[in-house]
Amino acid sequence: MVLIADRSWDGLADRPSGRTEVAVRDGRVAEVGPTVDRVGAEVVELGDRMLLPGLIDCHIHTTVDPSRLLRAFVSDGSAAIALSALPVLRNLLHRGFTTIRDLATFAAEPVTLYLRDAIARGHIVGPRMIVAPYLISARGAHGDASTLLASHFDREIGALADGADEITRRVREKIRAGADWIKFGATGGFATPSDDPTQTTYTQEEMNALVATARDLGIPCTPHAYGDEGVSRAVTAGVRSIEHGNLASASTLAQMTERGVFLVPTQFMVLDALDHLDDDSYWEGKDPAERVKFTRYADQLRESAHNVAASDVRIAFGTDAGMFPHADNWREFPAMVKTGIATVRALRAATSVAADLLDRPDLGRLQPGATADLIALPADPFDDITAVADIDFVMQKGTVHRAPTPGIAGKPPTGR
Repeated sequence: MVLIADRSWDGLADRPSGRTEVAVRDGRVAEVGPTVDRVGAEVVELGDRMLLPGLIDCHIHTTVDPSRLLRAFVSDGSAAIALSALPVLRNLLHRGFTTIRDLATFAAEPVTLYLRDAIARGHIVGPRMIVAPYLISARGAHGDASTLLASHFDREIGALADGADEITRRVREKIRAGADWIKFGATGGFATPSDDPTQTTYTQEEMNALVATARDLGIPCTPHAYGDEGVSRAVTAGVRSIEHGNLASASTLAQMTERGVFLVPTQFMVLDALDHLDDDSYWEGKDPAERVKFTRYADQLRESAHNVAASDVRIAFGTDAGMFPHADNWREFPAMVKTGIATVRALRAATSVAADLLDRPDLGRLQPGATADLIALPADPFDDITAVADIDFVMQKGTVHRAPTPGIAGKPPTGR
């Protein structure tokens, strides 16, 4: 198959290129240039669309329903939770997200691992999944749902572990189950009423043990971490990325830059809350403590967002979708740009830099040899970043899943 578009961007350059032809063979990009060998190939004319690499969301919760959250945890079995994720996965792919990193389910069973494997085998349709099945948490911290659900269950709920020995065992259990990443709680959060985002919930020794155990088994780690001390301890322990980091200081961001730690800032969720602090309807159904905490830390959150934009830290795109509707995950792009992050940096965050975080150099790039994850959109996101909301062509590993022209979608390449 040969794709032809009037404009393209390769996931790396400062600006888009002009007319581009891309030859796709055996699920990979074979050639890229003004002209390529078309002999025996099906030709797909994309007209004045811009062609670019498939997008990557490095922080998402595909099995979490934001309208139900803990109610689903209480009332739905693991099978129901997994089935409810099927349309979410299909829609994410159709909107241009060809790869996602799912960072924890609330289900009793590690259903995100099952979904990952089902997609890889072609049994269901969705983005390529890279999975941390659960959040490993200290007792009484962000991942401990026992208190929240005490009226329903008289037992501990969550992947809970305290002390180096128990933490080591819990990490090994998750890796034995098939985890691609280990996620842990380094600080409290905003949505959980019993903790605070500035609280640091593991000691340095505990974080060191957790990260070292995973590293010995070849698995990278990332923490849920808002507060500055929690971020700094996690970086010292040797994590590969920081999730959120929305209260990190400029000096801690510099520490991350020096050590090559990626930041996944999930800014839309934070900025959206700050923009609605005075809107009572926005907070209906949420725990009152969440609004109180966002109000308390509003100035620090805004300052940290601008510090991120001014820093040289490597930003990877991630949204925390599942905490809000998955269909809105594209809104992370304008949120990033609003805080001063350059448009090209935001786009790289969701392509080549995200691929680097995931140690997948074959993704996030439009170049020969790369996996043929490609998308196209009618408008130019370099002129208006909100153009990413209107992607209408999606190819994943050489198979077209969405196309503006009837009859193309669902077809793998034919011919040479």
